[in-house]
Parts: sequence; C-alpha cells; structure tokens
Amino acid sequence: MSKSDRERIVITGVGLTAPNGNNLAEFRSGLLHGVSGISKYETRYFGETLAGLCHFDALQYQKKKDLRIGTRAGSIAIYCVREALTDAGISVDALDKPRTGVFVGITEHGNVETENEIYELSKYNYQTKFWSHHHNPRTVANNPAGEVTINLGISGPHFTLGAACAAGNLGCVTGAQQLLLGEVDLALAGGVSESTGTFGIFAAFNSQNALARHPEPSKASRPFDLKRNGIVVSEGGAIFVMERLDRALARKARIYGELAGWCYNSDATDMVLPNPVRQAECMREAIRRAGLRPEQIHLVNTHATGTPAGDIKECDALREVFGENCRDTYFNNTKSFIGHCMGAAATLELAGNLPAFSDRIVHPTINVDELDPACALPNLVLNTPRQVSKMDAMLNNSFGMLGINCVTVVTRLS
Repeated sequence: MSKSDRERIVITGVGLTAPNGNNLAEFRSGLLHGVSGISKYETRYFGETLAGLCHFDALQYQKKKDLRIGTRAGSIAIYCVREALTDAGISVDALDKPRTGVFVGITEHGNVETENEIYELSKYNYQTKFWSHHHNPRTVANNPAGEVTINLGISGPHFTLGAACAAGNLGCVTGAQQLLLGEVDLALAGGVSESTGTFGIFAAFNSQNALARHPEPSKASRPFDLKRNGIVVSEGGAIFVMERLDRALARKARIYGELAGWCYNSDATDMVLPNPVRQAECMREAIRRAGLRPEQIHLVNTHATGTPAGDIKECDALREVFGENCRDTYFNNTKSFIGHCMGAAATLELAGNLPAFSDRIVHPTINVDELDPACALPNLVLNTPRQVSKMDAMLNNSFGMLGINCVTVVTRLS
C-alpha cells in the first residue's frame, strides 16, 4: 500500500558543525577533497591526545551571558538548529512555535559540566559553597534541546535521547515519529556531542586500549586499515528540519531526501562488544520498512569507528545483509575524516552523504593504507571519491555501547 504525502517524512534543511566544516557545503567539500578535521589536543589531567574540534561562531546566535551559563552541547545544538532553519528557508519569526518540536540525540550529558565544576571547586579547597547554581540546568538530560527552545522561543515538545553512539539516528527517527503522530508539524531532529570537553572519555577509551594514536593527527582515524588502533574522540552536531511531505510540497521546499525506513533494536549480549547478528537484523528490518530490497540500497555509510574488533563485526553483518549480489551497493565511512562525534556521529555522517543524491559521488574512506582482509567488502570506496551510476537509496548505520543499534534508510524523493 502506498503512503499518502501526509505519511511521508522528508528532510528540508540541514544545519551542522563538524571538525572539518561549519555548513553542509564546507563539510561535503572536505569529504570529497580528503580534508581531515583531526588535530592535537591537550586536555586536563589526561594530557596530550588527538581530537576533532569544531570552530563555529557560537556568538552568531547567542550572547556571552548565554555561553557563560549554558553548555557547549547547548551552543552546538542552537547553532545547528538556526543554520538548519535558514537552510530550509524558514525564519524564526515565521515558526509555528507550539507546533515545532526539538529532538536531540546525545551520547552522554553532564560529564563535562560536572568535571568543570569539580575542577573549579578544587581552587577553593573543595568548599561546596562555591558550587555553581547553574549546575543543575546544565546537567539535566534535556539540556541541549531545552537550550534550543529557550533561544528560539519554541514552545512545542523537546527532549534528548540517550542512545550512546546511535543517538543521532534515533533523534531523527523520533522526529519522524512525532510528525506521524501529529504531535508536531515541524521537527528539528538530530544529534550533538560535547564529548571532547571531558577528560574522562579519553581516559576510559585509553584504559580499554581503544584510543587512537598516530604521529600525524590527520591519519589517526583509520577504519578498516590493518593498523587501525582505536577511536578519535570528536565533538560536533547535525540537526535536520523534518516535515511531512504534504507540508513541504505546499511551501515548495527543497527536499534533500525522504526518511523512508528505520529500525532500532538491542544486542542484549555485552556492554561494549557489538553483536553482528543483531546489527544485521536491524539493517534488514530498516530496509524492509522502506519497502526495498538490499540490492536497491546504493550507498551504505558504515558506523566503523577504527577499533580492531568493532570494524570486523560490522563488516560481518554487512556481508550477511548485502551478500555478493548487491553489485550497485557502495560502502564508505565518514569517521575517517572527523573521528567519532558520538551522539552527533550518525546525523553528521548522513548529512555528508545526502548530496550524493544530486552528484552521485560516493565520498571515500580515507587513511586506508593497507586494507584489513577481514574488512574487505565489495565496492568499499577507499581514499578517492567514486562516481556511480545510481543513487536512489542510502542506508546509515549507527551502533552504540550496551548494544543499542539504530539504522535509517533515506531515499531520493520520487
């Protein structure tokens, strides 16, 4: 049964900040021209490491006071939402604010603010009377989405979704579901991350032997490479303007693509190690719900983070789903450019591939000097972009700790 235009959800605006670009045009150009966003980084207690840092102008949409009392995640979310609305041709004044919702995926929240506050307290011999009264609103789980509503005066629903590194995709799925339920008419949905602000994430990955190291920062993030040695922690954000198709057509909006299918499930097996069986189930169901077959997917953006075990397990799942008959299916990876943007990863990676519907160019996975045979996939695009003949559907993988998986399928509007 075909869906009515009111039952179809489309993306009409993209706002982002990534370690290698502060809008979609810059970001896409970086992905096509091999521009890495990874640099050396010094963080409190842990010392020198590598990270992907964003360089957007927070004061473009906030005042200095807002930055002083708010959070980095909130600033990233505000910047991305404002940019997405502009990209969609929607002015803040024209928003139907009670019918607009904000749904932001995030890996974790509160770590940065708590670490900062304890550090400040240490300067006063840990006397708690110096603890900031801003700490509670900074650390509540709904903070990034809530800061957006205050900045823009949006009075519709808002919440964040904690789904580890699958959070960005889940933010988009939630936006779509809220639109289909009729709770909102416009969804501002995606994911953000301020993870580089906490020394704990670097220390924890390091203790797991999962933190990437390389003498050349731009080569540190290297999924699928035989000598990959871990994750590069990054910050960033990507928020989409999402609408029902009938509304988008009525206002003659530019449409990037249709969110045609999705699935989220749980491994139910391990705190950290992924389960390729559950990953494959998630991909298959997302494709089925999109009304497609695996061979009709022309691009798969992989989740692969650069860990030795994780990349192999995802490739096992991909082989199980796509087999040898999907001759027009190509595979790439965006983390090789920007590192792992945690809660923002999925939406940044999807955003960077959306222009392929227009130019039919698959951006590559960079830094693969020697492909790990266990990660060999047919049509894995390495080191240079690939022009392809078909680009009608793309699948975006995101998998997170404690076994949370979320896969989205976006199609060219037909």
